[in-house]
Amino acid sequence: MSKLKKPVQMAVIGAAHGIKGELRVKTFTGDPLALADYGPLYARDGRAFEITAIRPANEVVVVRFKGIADRNAAEALTGIELFVDRSALPEELEDDEFYHADLVGLAVQDETGGTLGKVTAVQNFGGGDLLEIALDNRQTVLVPFTAAAVPQIAVSAGFIRVDPVAAGLVDDEDDEGEDGGDGDDAAGFITRRRPRGPKDAGGNR
Repeated sequence: MSKLKKPVQMAVIGAAHGIKGELRVKTFTGDPLALADYGPLYARDGRAFEITAIRPANEVVVVRFKGIADRNAAEALTGIELFVDRSALPEELEDDEFYHADLVGLAVQDETGGTLGKVTAVQNFGGGDLLEIALDNRQTVLVPFTAAAVPQIAVSAGFIRVDPVAAGLVDDEDDEGEDGGDGDDAAGFITRRRPRGPKDAGGNR
């Protein structure tokens, strides 16, 4: 995806819809119809897709892309992820709203200012956003992206601050002696199994 300096996923193409080249598309925009407002969308291989028509359809939108005129051409696009560059997104956000692309790469600090690791991804498997954090000891953990677990976000300063107890990184007194199926590493952090599911492009706490 050489055209984009900082890609942000906006949608993924689903199944063909009808025989005239339309496609069902799952969007990651607040307003699904806003997908058409960002100009060309790009696949990982650099191909550009221009939306010529879009309409809502239950949980997805039905899209017509320029140059896709029949079902065979549409079916060849199923599963393609669509991106824009971060620079194409509005800078103005509501309080406690953040672009996932801005969170990835931030340093992760504890309440004392000590560095624990960095954010490597933002996941969402249906129960809310989770920050995927690579700890300095090379363990990977998932932390709920909530105000309790992540009380401070300083994108311009390059870090977030987590509450280790609220984030589930250390046991609190109520958890002692309980075995939820996760294990503790040598540093005392809880290493959690990673669930599977779709990625999201933006979210809030």
